Amino acid sequence: MKVIVLGAGIIGVTSAYQLAKSGHEVIVVDRQEGPAFETSFANAGEVSFGYCSPWAAPGIPMKAIKWLFMQHAPLILRPKVDAAMLCWLVRMLSNCTSERYAINKSRMLRLADYSRISLAALRAETDIAYDERMQGTLQLFRTQQQFDASGKDVKALAADGIPYEVLDRDGCIRAEPALAHVRDKIVGGLLTPKDETGDCFKFTNALAKKVEELGVRFAYNTQIKGLDVEGGRVRSVICDRETFRADAVVVALGSYSSLLLKPLGITLPVYPVKGYSLTIPITDASRAPESTVMDETYKIAITRLGDRIRVGGMAEISGYTNDLGQARRRTLEHSVTDLFPGGEVSNASFWSGLRPMTPDGTPVIGPTKITGLFLNTGHGTLGWTMSSGSARVIADLVSGRKPEIDATDLAIIRYSG
Repeated sequence: MKVIVLGAGIIGVTSAYQLAKSGHEVIVVDRQEGPAFETSFANAGEVSFGYCSPWAAPGIPMKAIKWLFMQHAPLILRPKVDAAMLCWLVRMLSNCTSERYAINKSRMLRLADYSRISLAALRAETDIAYDERMQGTLQLFRTQQQFDASGKDVKALAADGIPYEVLDRDGCIRAEPALAHVRDKIVGGLLTPKDETGDCFKFTNALAKKVEELGVRFAYNTQIKGLDVEGGRVRSVICDRETFRADAVVVALGSYSSLLLKPLGITLPVYPVKGYSLTIPITDASRAPESTVMDETYKIAITRLGDRIRVGGMAEISGYTNDLGQARRRTLEHSVTDLFPGGEVSNASFWSGLRPMTPDGTPVIGPTKITGLFLNTGHGTLGWTMSSGSARVIADLVSGRKPEIDATDLAIIRYSG
């Protein structure tokens, strides 16, 4: 078939790779000048198959109120007259129960673990290098209350067979020796040893070159105007300079997927949640992380990427704005210098991107009510983590094959009613 993939971020490029391997003629369309120039550009660098949780969790509503008064808050809400924002928030709050959390986390872990297997296979097939490391994620607890609350995550990891280690202070320092400089600030941690790290931008660009070698065409600097639907089937993608005829279309436009689909009568509950990052050169390796340290207090990931540290996190709900708030930079600087003092944060590059979040934290992968129109979007903070598995699932569905994992509860139909 002729398949058009909309979006050249990590989700779009991995989807194109798997579709091309399945024998389809593929075109990838993106408004940017190259791959991974939006949300995939400078994310936190985590490939966190085990550290994989919905933002909607028990206790979050009360925590959110407390965060409003914190100087370095992990969540920032800028309310506006926006029906989509209000609807998304209401749906998210409805998922903040123990029952919904367990269901959503199980879905996410299933897809993430499949992605772990899929990424390993892709790496073996392509021999791509992207500052990758396979040394796990350490979720770091500064308080006993945080340590005790991790029990629900441990339960979910155990239920799904995901390896983990509960660590005391000394165990955290064994995993991340640089934390010895701040041992009194640590209570304990949760290590997911199968997690990885890597530069998503480097990976996506390297894979895009491999994809081109498979015959895939990339149409960059191309604005998508809409989809032509006739008789309940998608026929083409209408762009500013060209119209692309298609047998199938895969929408992988992140936060912008909702805007494209709305005129077609498809309400996709994906809303942008802005995240921020700093990229800092390493000047003293003995004071840098070995892998990823997730600062639970501020929900900030501190990740080693070759000769750099990537500090990423926070969730700002403010619509489709992508300005760089200096207060957010100070929060990132505070977290990294508090745990890894001595870094040259003044030389850091500051970035923000819009994460495509669903209310339940699970991506939307699968067909729509329009024949030939498929979705692979809504991965939130875990697009890098879930990309390889999501790509295999969508390639199977487009090709008429049954995916290797249960994907029925990933489709948009879960939001009906």
